[in-house]
Amino acid sequence: MISGVIDLRSDTVTRPSAEMLAAMTSAPVGDDVYGEDPTVNLLEERVADLLGHEAGLFTVTGSLANILGVRALVPRGGEVLCEASAHIVRAELGSHAAASGVTTRTWTGPSGQIDLEQIRALIAPDLGPYFVITAAVSVENTHNFGGGSIQHEYDALADELEARGLPLHLDGARLWNAAVATGRTVASYASRAAAASVCLSKGLGAPVGSVLVGPTELIREARVWRKRLGAGWRQAGVLAAAGLYAVEHNIERLAEDHANARAIASVLADAAPGSVKPDQVETNIVVADLAATGKSVAQVVEAARDSGVLVGGVGATQLRIVTHLDASAADCRTAAETLARILTG
Repeated sequence: MISGVIDLRSDTVTRPSAEMLAAMTSAPVGDDVYGEDPTVNLLEERVADLLGHEAGLFTVTGSLANILGVRALVPRGGEVLCEASAHIVRAELGSHAAASGVTTRTWTGPSGQIDLEQIRALIAPDLGPYFVITAAVSVENTHNFGGGSIQHEYDALADELEARGLPLHLDGARLWNAAVATGRTVASYASRAAAASVCLSKGLGAPVGSVLVGPTELIREARVWRKRLGAGWRQAGVLAAAGLYAVEHNIERLAEDHANARAIASVLADAAPGSVKPDQVETNIVVADLAATGKSVAQVVEAARDSGVLVGGVGATQLRIVTHLDASAADCRTAAETLARILTG
């Protein structure tokens, strides 16, 4: 975070704590391209076990983990279905088409939610060499642009896809948040998917990295493709150590971020009625609709910056605020009061 500024643009802006840095500097390392970095190996094994899968693969970004996971399930020329504002289709710069030759079709759900009826209507069976075949369905849980919403129909969709023999891809960048908010284990979500990814550098506070999990053979192939795409690691144990520290120490505290997000939403709801519903803020992301305020997202973002608060826009009228471990409850109160003054001024 920038010194003296309350940065709520994303939960990716955190900096390693002294304890995390100590773990990084003392980590045993080796060459991961050769599979010889013991800390990377331990991280992959630990996360795969937590998520109920056979194997894991440490990647530099969540986008890369998603590219590798979707590519493993969808052949070139095939399609993956996802929600219209899902990260894989909105925020990964067309990489699934550009790098893997994968096409997408989408459904639209409130707050990015699963809509079983729409998905059933979209699934395209193999009708011969005339139409694109649906090869997988991808779900983001929690849903970033849906305001950190939890997928409440996740198990119903997993059951449906299992009956159809279609694989489920789980973009679980913030799956840790969903688990803490619901009291479920991450494995209860991730084990339902053929491939799943989780991020270490968002709510958990590591400086970099995600982990893709799946069956041993899928991960073996993904490791080849990671290298093919120029993303093999060398002595990456210094980064994997941060991920291990994050997994061991920073999961349960996510409940604090959720409480801070709801507190911000309450202040904004009072200042700009209808902009956000606090009871619908489930995790650490607040998306406020400014359409009725007479102020543009750009105006609010600029005025907030001038007052020492950083927030972001995710749509023509949508302002996003993300809480995290480097923003205290007092910081979040100050940010909320600053935004309220801007919205009512």
